[in-house]
Amino acid sequence: MTEEFYRMKRLPPYVIAETNAMRAAARAAGEDVIDLGMGNPDLAPPDHVIEKLIEVTRKPDAHGYSQSKGLPGLRRAQADYYLRRFSVELDPETEVIVTMGSKEGLASLATAITEPGDVVLAPNPSYPIHTFGFIIAGATIRSVPTTPDEHYFESLERAMRFTVPRPKLLVTNYPANPTAETVDLAFYERLVAFAKENDLWVLSDLAYSELYYDGKPTVSILQAKDAKDVAVEFTSLSKTYSMAGWRIGFAVGNPRLIAAMARVKSYLDYGAFTPIQAAAVAALNGPQDIVEKNRQLYHRRRDVLIDSFARSGWEIPSPSASMFAWAPLPTALRHMGSLEFSKELLTQAKVAVAAGVGYGEQGEGYVRIALVENEQRIRQAARSIKRYLTSKGVNVPSGQGD
Repeated sequence: MTEEFYRMKRLPPYVIAETNAMRAAARAAGEDVIDLGMGNPDLAPPDHVIEKLIEVTRKPDAHGYSQSKGLPGLRRAQADYYLRRFSVELDPETEVIVTMGSKEGLASLATAITEPGDVVLAPNPSYPIHTFGFIIAGATIRSVPTTPDEHYFESLERAMRFTVPRPKLLVTNYPANPTAETVDLAFYERLVAFAKENDLWVLSDLAYSELYYDGKPTVSILQAKDAKDVAVEFTSLSKTYSMAGWRIGFAVGNPRLIAAMARVKSYLDYGAFTPIQAAAVAALNGPQDIVEKNRQLYHRRRDVLIDSFARSGWEIPSPSASMFAWAPLPTALRHMGSLEFSKELLTQAKVAVAAGVGYGEQGEGYVRIALVENEQRIRQAARSIKRYLTSKGVNVPSGQGD
């Protein structure tokens, strides 16, 4: 009875958990840590959403089992969102399912359609569920790049030619977590055509659909011609409406994949708490000013971070979408590696970031910085980082660093 469980053997230590534990210990000791590590929104949902939750919670019949597939009204609300936002028509009965966040949705679909030995193409670096959801289900991962250029499609071609057995699934995530890269509709058109030619399912994670900047709206893979023949897309209310802890998301698209997912979920859960689903309807169908408000707020934080960190001696590319900046380690400190750099930043500057290696080996040399503190705290972080860089012998600009 001492042998390690099969699936535990396939799961390496969660690198990000190491710095998370250090951050928690520092805060427990009373230290003021500026947390730019976890993508955990610091904002509240709209008042009318909270009020709807309270209203429905008071109803005696709202506390029983809900519906695993999601309330019909919520599935209709998501279909309406896709129609007005992307001009994509969806059948709420066969092409929409409610998930407990996009993370659970991806894991449930992996369970539903993955066989032991299947090969899944997943980006590297990537958010861990994009690989480990399928590893837990028994699949083998073949990495592909995240950068959506010609090299990306060359990598797909090689994977289909030389992998045995041939890959069955492709995971995409744009705006990307952690790299913040984006794509246009032409990219998705080409990807869908490739998937159809190669009998490949495509799972698109569009969790940051509304966090785009500089007047460049994100696009959905379902806008591409014939996309529903091969694709399912995941979205979430977590960032758009500041409802991360509510755990409400969606999968939409190919009816066969949605049906498979619904069947598995019917064995695993009874769906999210009914009042939460009702409040999610209020979010999607109600006033949408919160969407633009949040977008502008993250936009300002992005600009403050890029400017203040540059003054502190750390040049970071400006992300065009998402709530993250993908930051190369300062040149003079690249020898440290992303994990050791993150630990030192936490212990010496009291700033928490996420080590890039936690998102795959191609993430080494980077850290992910989340825009989840207010502008004053971001400037405070920049000042602390400037002191840290100076202590390491890095030449930094003179001045306040903010």
